[in-house]
Formats: sequence, C-alpha cells, structure tokens
Amino acid sequence: MIGQRHYPNQVRIPMYPQPMNNPLNPLDIEAIRNDFSILKEENDLPLIYLDSAATSQTPDCVIEAMDAYYRTYNSNIHRGIYRISEEATAKHEEARQRIGRFINARRPSQIIFTRNTTESINLVAYSWGSANLREGDEILVTVMEHHSNLLPWQLLSQRTGAKLRFIEITDEGVLQLDDLERLLTERTKIVAMTHVSNVLGTINPVQELIAAAHAVGAKVLIDGAQSVPHFDVDVQELDCDFLAFSGHKMCGPTGIGVLYGKSDLLEEMPPFLGGGSMIRSVQRESSTYADVPAKFEAGTPAISEAIGLAAAVDYLNKVGLEAIFVHEQELLEYAHQKLNEIEDITIYGPKPRQKTGAITFNLEGIHPHDLAGVLDTVGVAVRAGHHCAQPLMQKYGVIATVRASFYLYNKLDEIDTLHEGLLKAQRMLTRRRR
Repeated sequence: MIGQRHYPNQVRIPMYPQPMNNPLNPLDIEAIRNDFSILKEENDLPLIYLDSAATSQTPDCVIEAMDAYYRTYNSNIHRGIYRISEEATAKHEEARQRIGRFINARRPSQIIFTRNTTESINLVAYSWGSANLREGDEILVTVMEHHSNLLPWQLLSQRTGAKLRFIEITDEGVLQLDDLERLLTERTKIVAMTHVSNVLGTINPVQELIAAAHAVGAKVLIDGAQSVPHFDVDVQELDCDFLAFSGHKMCGPTGIGVLYGKSDLLEEMPPFLGGGSMIRSVQRESSTYADVPAKFEAGTPAISEAIGLAAAVDYLNKVGLEAIFVHEQELLEYAHQKLNEIEDITIYGPKPRQKTGAITFNLEGIHPHDLAGVLDTVGVAVRAGHHCAQPLMQKYGVIATVRASFYLYNKLDEIDTLHEGLLKAQRMLTRRRR
C-alpha cells in the first residue's frame, strides 16, 4: 500500500513513490506494448495515446477472453439447463469472484455488475438515497466531481429536499479541508466523492474522510473510476460503504461497471430496475425479489464484458499495480519538466506525487479544441473540453482545458512528441514565432 504523509490540518494524503528506480519490479514497456495490438497498427503516424483517463486501451488477452465466449459458449446464464449455458454461468460468476478479490471485497455478492461508474452511482442515489434521505438532510460532495458523481445527487436533492453541500478546493487543486468540521454534521447522510480527480489527477485523502463521515453517522460513496486502475484500492481497509468503477478505464471493455457495497446496505436497498432475473416470484399485483447481487441485475447482463473485465483484472495483477503507479510517476515528472519549458502555458492542479498520471493545461491564446487538433496531426491523442467537470472549470475561470493522461503502456519519448506538438501549435495558431 502507498504510505502516508501528514499535513498541518491533520488530514493525510497519500505519500507517493520516487520516480521509477526500483529494480525489483520495473515495467518492461516494450513487452507491455506488444500486448496491445492497437499500438502496433501501421498508420501514417505511430499512435501516441494520451487519453487513458477517458478510456484505456485493451490488451489482446481481454479481447481473446471475450472472443472465446462468443465463439465457444455464447448463451444466456443462470437458467439454461445445458452445457454451454452452465459454462457461461460459471465463467460469469468466476469473474465476479476475481473482481471482488481485486478490491478485497469480503464476498462476491458485494459485487454488482452495472454498465459503468455512472450507473453504479445512480443506483445508489436512487435506491439507497430515495429510501433514506428527507428534507433537511445533507449530501456532501466536492467541487472536483465528475458530472456522474454530481448530477445523481442533484436529482436526489430535488426529489427529497435534501441539501447539497460542497468541499471546495485550493488553487493547487487539493481539497480545502480546514472547514470539514463545519461541513460534516449530524445532518450529513452521505458523502460522495472522487478518489482521484479525472481532470487534475489529484489523489484525495478518502480514508480519513470516510472515518470522519462515519463519526457523524454518514455513509460514503467513493468514485473509484480513476483510482482502481492505477493503484491498490482495498475496500475493507478504506471501510467505504460504496465504491463505483468502470471496466473501460482499466484495460477492460466498455459497457461494464461495478458497484461494491457493504452487504447490510445492499440487503436493505430496494431494487433499482425491475425485470427478469431480479425476482424470486411474481404475482399480478406484487413481486418478491432475488437475493443480492441478482436483485440489482435486471435483464440479461453484459456476460462477455464481465468475462473481459475479469481478464483485465488478471492482466493488471500480472503487471503489478505498484509498478504501474511508479511508472506513471516517472512519466508525470518528465511531463511537468517538459511542459514547463513552454512559454505561456498554464498547468492546473497539484505537482507529481500528489496525483496519478494526468497533466491538464492550456496554452495562452489557443482554444483547447484547436490545440488537440494540431496534436492529432503529429499522432498525439489527448482530451480537450470541460471533461464533464464544469464546476471545476468555473473554479479556474476557464471553459475548457487539454488533458494528457498516461497509463502502463506510455513511454517517455511520447512526451517529447507531445512537447513538440505544443510548440508546433504555438507557431501555427499564434503570432509568436519560436
């Protein structure tokens, strides 16, 4: 596990490794890149993929696991009394077990398959939130939330009369926790916060915030979309009540997400969707529901996607999350060094070792979309826009930024090309000549 550093406000944030110099578990980047066919495609320019915070690339082993399902045992699960249906059911439930072990859940039934992080959060807000919040209650979120961890709580607030409150951030992009005692009260029923900012990469001190929330009787949902792919997340150690994450940000397929929940909460929560598979018995006027997790998995599930996500989990375990995190820190250090050489650049958020592999910036006088377009001409794929985090953009007084995000398959020389592309954009799109 990542160590800890103490700060004056008595809230701890993670202590980050030094840039990669650990001979015990270095990444073999070329071997890793060979696992991703898309990075070997012959095009006019090599693909320099710096948008993994949006969607990571998928290794061949994940594609092969999903292909094997469709080629050899494609069938529906749980009710088929024949060989391939029983095989599909076994593989699907094995996937649940492997994913549960990845985050150290106590039991597989705590793993609910959804479409993505967004659906996982909506499930909690609708099911747990509607049953437990009333007018006068409070929901605490942060200013750096992705819209997926803000809009469901806005809608819950509108349905119930509960009030939304916000933890602000500093100019450096870390949570402003000096007034946490004022924000966390007996009126706080749930704290919903991101583990890692999808824009700034900031790693938040969630373990301390979870303990503080529990001290006033509040539940805690952690948006782990940007943390689970990058470093070890242990739900038992964190003691979070809910954790949501997506397959497509962790070398897995799209269309599959996970909601982890504490068993007692999941048992008490009413269903989110009604339909097949989530019932025990159905009468004309009423129904009884299946046990967790089936209660929350109405309809035919994303079978191949669950199998693919389990293969992705196995792949990340094989590479090693600690080694991935240390490699990202090396990339971040170098990216900050190279981009700070560029005149008229503004980099948002904390320094390396306070964040995961993302660097977000603007160049004076160039719209982020134009900048992303020029970078594409040199083969660099980045994300430009508000990143589904408009309140955070408002905090910095901008409408959009450019984000370059790194993962296990990125190399230092790709950052050199990013640097060259930014200089090219300045020459093309401003009057300044270098």
